[in-house]
Amino acid sequence: MSQPHSVLPPVCRNRRFIIEATTRNRPSFANIHIKLEPGDKIIAEADAMASMSANVQMQTRWSGGVMKAVLKRVFGGESLFVNEFSAPAPAELVLTQPFPGDIESIDLKGNTLFLQPGAFLACEPGVTLGLGWAGMASFVGGEGLFRLKVSGNGRVWFSAYGGIFTREITDEYIVDTGHLVAYEPTINIRVGMAGGIFSSFFGGEGLVTKVRGPGRIYMQSRNFSGLTAWMNAHL
Repeated sequence: MSQPHSVLPPVCRNRRFIIEATTRNRPSFANIHIKLEPGDKIIAEADAMASMSANVQMQTRWSGGVMKAVLKRVFGGESLFVNEFSAPAPAELVLTQPFPGDIESIDLKGNTLFLQPGAFLACEPGVTLGLGWAGMASFVGGEGLFRLKVSGNGRVWFSAYGGIFTREITDEYIVDTGHLVAYEPTINIRVGMAGGIFSSFFGGEGLVTKVRGPGRIYMQSRNFSGLTAWMNAHL
């Protein structure tokens, strides 16, 4: 069953309220319903727009400049371009992701969050998108050599395949490959086996991601490699 719509309350910034955004149809088919007022801007991943009012203006640009956009495409799994939406009069905008799953929103206040490749969906103009080195452990664990770094001030929306759930990490915690979506900079990542050699490789778990806190991690309830394996087995 879908959970009730979640609405982020307006917060005062620069003597006006920030954009009203509602995450609907969670957790299986989440989408963001945004009410734009004159002067509001939303930056979204290319192809994230599902519908919008006729008066909404869309401007496409490089994601952080040509070189940064290429690097984020090659190493971060993100699009070369992002779309900036605005409107001269009250309007609505609906953003969604290309696969079934949930959408989470984080309000950054000068802090940083790391996103796994392909997780970024949208953000407010005060958020900076960058690329950070994830390390060989992340690469061996199937998570990629690089990660998307979001920082600054404003809300950022990221998506996942399946439902999103969080956990506060104080010591070491094990996450199966492909289930880690986002995490705070204080989280350390390394790769290891789920158990012994026999259990790890014949029990179907193989290599896993071992995270160590303190900090918060965001996980998804499904992973694409599992879906691919299931489809190949039934073709």
